[in-house]
Amino acid sequence: MKITFPHFGNVYIAGKAFFEELGQEVIPPPKSSRKTLEMGTKFSQETICLPLKVMIGNFLESIEKGADTIVLTGSCGPCRFGYYSILQRNILEELGYNVEFIVLDPAGEGFKRLKKNAYTLFNAKNIRDVYRAGKLGWQLINKADYITDLSNKKRAYAVNSHEVDAIIDRYYRDAEKTFRAKELMDLMDDTINELNNVKLKDGFEPIRIGIIGEIYTVIEPFVNMEIERKLGHMGVLVDKSLTPTIWVEHHVKSFPFGSKTERLKYKKAEPYLKTLVGGHGRETVGSAVYYAENGFDGAIQLLPLNCMPEIVAKSILSSVIEDYKFPIMTLILDEMTGEAGYMTRLEAFVDLLYRKREEKKWKSII
Repeated sequence: MKITFPHFGNVYIAGKAFFEELGQEVIPPPKSSRKTLEMGTKFSQETICLPLKVMIGNFLESIEKGADTIVLTGSCGPCRFGYYSILQRNILEELGYNVEFIVLDPAGEGFKRLKKNAYTLFNAKNIRDVYRAGKLGWQLINKADYITDLSNKKRAYAVNSHEVDAIIDRYYRDAEKTFRAKELMDLMDDTINELNNVKLKDGFEPIRIGIIGEIYTVIEPFVNMEIERKLGHMGVLVDKSLTPTIWVEHHVKSFPFGSKTERLKYKKAEPYLKTLVGGHGRETVGSAVYYAENGFDGAIQLLPLNCMPEIVAKSILSSVIEDYKFPIMTLILDEMTGEAGYMTRLEAFVDLLYRKREEKKWKSII
């Protein structure tokens, strides 16, 4: 079995070390690129959402390198992500590829099948093996996310924000060459030390922006055009409402009750949206309220074109904007999104937030 999985932010770093530690052969796809998107778009339905197209490109590039087993998480509720494995299997079969899909569906969709797939993936003989594997996976993804969050903080405050980029780019390159968990953990510790030694501006108060929206577009840097870096270079402190750690904590570690943070978001969304609309639509609304109440300067909603849950959330966010006088910008992403226009909108939004902060300051003086 030669395992691969779609690119999803920093998950491939932790995923590679995790499966290698369990004795599996891993063939992660190359980092997503324009070539990846073009391959995926060519063989996918025209109106299907962007994440599926990029993932098809990921799988084709991995299969070319020898992968024969694709690992995906599943979903439930009114969101097309739950059908991804079926659509993707059909696409790959039509192209003549015979690959196995192992889908880790939520426990509510059938515990027996989830248990069987987990035992296969984790090389597990009993539930204790699964627990030990899960504990290792949690440590890896938690530390990988910590590095991403730390780099966002350092980039906003750094005297030279491009120094942070150099450290992170080197970390990504070196991570691809590591083997198993211990070697990766050592690299992560070295990277954290480097980031903590970056020289910071004195007395600087950055604009704070929360990133909300559909989980894939929030987390995958190729799809969101490196929004965290772009904002960081403008002196913006970025906080993401969704990360792999947040997802795992809510859906796995705290199952079946859910994490305290995500339950809080549901509560904050209730005055605007009481029911599940699929994907992370409800979390988007709750996160917007959370950021507004916690002193953030604004929020940016990211979503793929035609994403139904986020379209529902977008229509509700106008009420949040009005009630809290809280600026929220929506960026819709597809294969035709141009970087120049995207950058212009980001710069204009950040300028708006700076002006809003200055107006507040002068009003408090007067």
